Amino acid sequence: MIGILIWLVIGGVVGWLAGLIMRDNNGIVVNVIVGIVGAFIGGLIVNGGSINEAPLNVASFLVSLLGAVILLAIVNLVRRGKAR
Repeated sequence: MIGILIWLVIGGVVGWLAGLIMRDNNGIVVNVIVGIVGAFIGGLIVNGGSINEAPLNVASFLVSLLGAVILLAIVNLVRRGKAR
């Protein structure tokens, strides 16, 4: 239970940072949701489908950030037709 809460908090922070990196105007709520989903997708890809065994370190944080930035770019492409 605590692991899931930490994962959600880290995903929220990652989404906020991804919004800053992409200079995005979607709003904090959308960025946090994209961060959580992007962190989940990045964790699934890197850890071979298991996010529960991933350690909380700088590498996993960067993977989550990369996943969130890519997902935010995709969201921007769908919503506005450009990734910025």
